[in-house]
Amino acid sequence: MQHHSSVARTASASRIHRHPNRHEVLRGALLTTVDLLSQRRAHQIDESYIDNYVALGWLEWHGGNLRLTSLGSGVCSQMSASL
Repeated sequence: MQHHSSVARTASASRIHRHPNRHEVLRGALLTTVDLLSQRRAHQIDESYIDNYVALGWLEWHGGNLRLTSLGSGVCSQMSASL
């Protein structure tokens, strides 16, 4: 049985994937988002981006803080390689 938040995250992620433009916008902004997190400036990240990143599994909440997941790290690596 899946946890309620897992079900909600999966449903939200599938909605994002159905809108390829939104998905590409999120990918394009991920490196900047990670940079803001490393500078402890998460308050400057759009809340809808945070929700979407968490739904995609690229970021996760850990002890009240956002952190990059291994999946998110892989996306960052792909984005860095394409620069």
